[in-house]
Amino acid sequence: MTTQHKVPSRRVAFCAALSLLVSGVAPLGAQEADTAPDVAGDSASGLNIPQNLKIFGTNDPNLRRAAVRVNGEIITGTDIDQRLALILSTNNQSISAEEKERLRLQVMRNLIDETLQIQEANALKMQVEQAEIDQTYARVAAQNFGQNTQAMDAYLLRVGSSPASLKRQIQGELAWQRLLRRNVQPYVNVSEEEVKELLERMKSSRGTSEYRIGEIYLSANSQNKAAVFENAKKIVQQLGQGASFVAYARQFSEASTAAVGGDLGWVRLAQLPNELSSVARDMERGQLVGPVEVSGGYSILFMIDKRQVLMADPRDALLSLKQIGLSFPEGTTDAQVQQKAASFANGVKQMKGCGDVDERAHALGANVVSNDNVRIRDLPPQLQQLMLSLQIGQTTPPFGSAKDGVVVFMLCGRDEAQTNDGPSFDDLMNQMEDDRVNKRAQRYLRDLRRDAVIEYN
Repeated sequence: MTTQHKVPSRRVAFCAALSLLVSGVAPLGAQEADTAPDVAGDSASGLNIPQNLKIFGTNDPNLRRAAVRVNGEIITGTDIDQRLALILSTNNQSISAEEKERLRLQVMRNLIDETLQIQEANALKMQVEQAEIDQTYARVAAQNFGQNTQAMDAYLLRVGSSPASLKRQIQGELAWQRLLRRNVQPYVNVSEEEVKELLERMKSSRGTSEYRIGEIYLSANSQNKAAVFENAKKIVQQLGQGASFVAYARQFSEASTAAVGGDLGWVRLAQLPNELSSVARDMERGQLVGPVEVSGGYSILFMIDKRQVLMADPRDALLSLKQIGLSFPEGTTDAQVQQKAASFANGVKQMKGCGDVDERAHALGANVVSNDNVRIRDLPPQLQQLMLSLQIGQTTPPFGSAKDGVVVFMLCGRDEAQTNDGPSFDDLMNQMEDDRVNKRAQRYLRDLRRDAVIEYN
């Protein structure tokens, strides 16, 4: 059974920015699923549990002690709480206490993996220097706060996280990449014949559809299948309410694409398992579907984009636009907004092309901003279809709000999209090598977990 949702637009999360900055070689390996059996109902029938049980002892939230030791290194409750706060800051909706606890357990698993990766790098004398961590941290700040690291520090503290927590995550990802470059990548080979064969297959499939898909994969076995399915449904529910797919994929997905937000890149249906290809074929851009039962577990799919193989995509056209905007003074009533917006729309209709915009906009009390090289696919989905059918000198319908004002776009020029020649030989070879590195990375991390001494408090 699968459910379908449209995922609303959302701001870029720190997790997404971080993964784009530091995932240059290969993503982190798989994350472990919550395999704890459901003790309710029949599964608990063999246990002697009193109906009116009483918990002895207290839990003082102000007492910070070790939550887990990984090969003797302590991960505290504070460490977990601060990382959890970073994830919660990307969620536009309030979440239940049950959901928060589930996220907290996943964060703890991620911190265990992160600690193992850092320990392995240190043991092999491949430590990540503090200067490199600080440099990456500054790049994240530049992407989100315009070079102002103090502003990002303040934001992290305000949401209940800390700069130290984010820097620790950066250290873990950099350490893991360093390990993969030395211990995995040199042993991965892709022959020229393999690349040439794939290029030929792509050329022969010219005009067929390609899909850019996000995936969250949760492994399951016969013992925990029902619990994992329920877990997947809860994740789908949170995503449907506006949670960041990228952030949830990083924390929950057990696929090798977890560190890049579950992004599978551009794939064709033939490259997907049959269970997923049959679902992806009918998905629209922005649609969320899942959980879908696959071999070994469940997948949640998000359709990021679609295109035709080796064909020009009209949404890659570059537009020259004039943005005509009218703002409303504070205190303007709804009736006044309606009146002013109607008058503004009538005035826009009288404009005779882009050369006439500035003078008439001034008469309307509106401002004009010119925007060149705007790619259609970068616009909100609601505007993309409008722009595809717009002719030079035509405008969109007015849109906006009493708070933000009303805006129209006038199309002043269009450079049509060029034919897509597909990936180059080198790009395709790198993609195939990365895929094989990712699979070996999963095994590498699995070995680190197996050999670790982990003590829970």
